Amino acid sequence: MNITKRQDSPKQPASERIKNFFEVALGFTKEIAQKEASRCLQCKNPVCVQGCPVGIDIPKFIKLILEGKPEQALAKIKEKNNLPAICGRVCPQEDQCELKCVLAKKAQAINIGKLERFAADFGTVHSPQSIVHSKTKKLSTIDHGPLTKIAVIGSGPAGLTAAADLAKMKYSVTLFESLHLPGGVLMYGIPEFRLPKKIVKEEVNYIKSLGVDIRTNVLAGKTKTISDLFQEGFKAVFIATGAGLPQFLGIKGEEAIGVYSANEFLTRVNLMHSYKFPEFATPVTIGERVAVIGAGNVAFDCSRVAKRLGKISLIVYRRSEKEMPARIEEIENAKEEGIEFHLLTNPLEILTDPEGKVTGLKCQKMQLGPEDASGRRRPIPIENSEFTLNVQTVIVAIGQSPNPLLPRADKRLKTNEDGTIKVDKNTLMTSIAGVFAGGDIITGADTVISAMAAGKKAAVEIDKYIKSQV
Repeated sequence: MNITKRQDSPKQPASERIKNFFEVALGFTKEIAQKEASRCLQCKNPVCVQGCPVGIDIPKFIKLILEGKPEQALAKIKEKNNLPAICGRVCPQEDQCELKCVLAKKAQAINIGKLERFAADFGTVHSPQSIVHSKTKKLSTIDHGPLTKIAVIGSGPAGLTAAADLAKMKYSVTLFESLHLPGGVLMYGIPEFRLPKKIVKEEVNYIKSLGVDIRTNVLAGKTKTISDLFQEGFKAVFIATGAGLPQFLGIKGEEAIGVYSANEFLTRVNLMHSYKFPEFATPVTIGERVAVIGAGNVAFDCSRVAKRLGKISLIVYRRSEKEMPARIEEIENAKEEGIEFHLLTNPLEILTDPEGKVTGLKCQKMQLGPEDASGRRRPIPIENSEFTLNVQTVIVAIGQSPNPLLPRADKRLKTNEDGTIKVDKNTLMTSIAGVFAGGDIITGADTVISAMAAGKKAAVEIDKYIKSQV
């Protein structure tokens, strides 16, 4: 068993990166990538593949990297994954493919995520599109012709994946995006230092090169309805509008000046370039001390953005560090960058001055009790433990709910109590014939790779549906 030390990519020093929005992790060099690839055991029955939601042939692409063939490695990845440069950066490999890696049992798992990123980044710089296209397997042996039109609503990871796979099946795919740039949560919800927007644009350009027609500034449910799409000749529709409705705590003071949802805060920074003020005249107004409520990846994104805006940044979380849902890598990065952790701390009220501006966050100390339905220990209040954090801005990052616009616009779309769209679990078809849905709109907020897996499944099921209508 090859138990040599796992390689990791170098990072910007924390003292430098808190002053800029450049990428933190710098990626593998060719030499480091090959050294890490040499650790792979090339298992005959690779369980790491079972841990990949989109089924990448992990040992094969790693072997190609070892052989000095990163372009071919990228082509192998793109047989299953249309967004490898994104997944190599933001997917929770430690909970998926790397968790299954045989080496993880007695040593350290192969750094699959960083190897995927290396292949994608190397390929973007050195490989013509034709290499990737020529090596990509057809997902269907039937050429449906240019007149079989499929509409995809939402250009996040689920929508982009479904559109790409359907295009490979020779469908005429039009993807509708409500914002002025495609990419969905990849574009507006993840900071530049974790996922550069240049990378998202390059991945989107690859999707376009497959023949997908992307139309921005189209708000489905308003600009176009589902009925409109069918009248325009589309034979099926895939809804991938995600979970863009922010959740709040319901505590006193949440309407105060200086309270943001994570969605608004990150969108202002990512799409409106508020961090580049005055170059872009769209500043985001925050105080000197910023409290971010929550401990998922989005919460850490917000806290680390605030730090880069020159503020004192606090994470406020009602459980302990062990229960934090964020990736270990992001928690470690936040610690290095000087983010303050206020754990076992539950917000009770947002305090304001007479003008309605935030002046503090009233909290209560907690202790952990038995496990709850989430499998984490339940936080229990400690009596007479109230105290106040001195902050001028509060960002609520406790999750998002499914986008409600389409179900409200078309009452034929049945939803569950939590606002997710009801689908047949086997086919992903909604209550409207020919209309499918997948990703966060049916599961609630989840990972990028889970949404991509839903997009792949939807493409297959739409293909089956179209064939059944012939």
